[in-house]
Amino acid sequence: MNPLNPDNTEDLKQLIEFLKENQVGEFELERGDVRIRLKFTQPEGVAATDLARLLAAAREAAAIQPEVAAAAPARTSAEPPADPNAGLHMVKSPIVGTYYGSPSPGASPFVVAGDHVDKGQVVCIVEAMKLMNEIESDAAGVIVKCLVSNGQPIEFGQPLFSVRLG
Repeated sequence: MNPLNPDNTEDLKQLIEFLKENQVGEFELERGDVRIRLKFTQPEGVAATDLARLLAAAREAAAIQPEVAAAAPARTSAEPPADPNAGLHMVKSPIVGTYYGSPSPGASPFVVAGDHVDKGQVVCIVEAMKLMNEIESDAAGVIVKCLVSNGQPIEFGQPLFSVRLG
């Protein structure tokens, strides 16, 4: 298996976004002969108990997607890369299920990059237990990027869209 294929790289990017959003200072995962160690600059005033709780959540997220472990070489730099999503709002999934970007196969997607969305506007569907749940934007702005693929399984709280507010 090629550990740096595009699917694994995208999963790793999502894991890094999750860790940054939750202000996790350090994350380490070892599977077989692949080891991931990420260190982020930690803002002052974050309690150690919060870090422990968030690190446990991050480890659970990594365990759900084991292919992420094979996606990255060990990181040695103490300085995190520039965050391309800095200043963007993330529309996150309120439930676990399967993501669908359009109301039916072959139909136009609800939204695409560049579309303006209003708060409360339907942006996608998440199928959970054979029920189709319309997911609404929780903010008004312009869709910058869809972060998931059609038919992809998604988790609770997983970012679906990045939105430039305004």
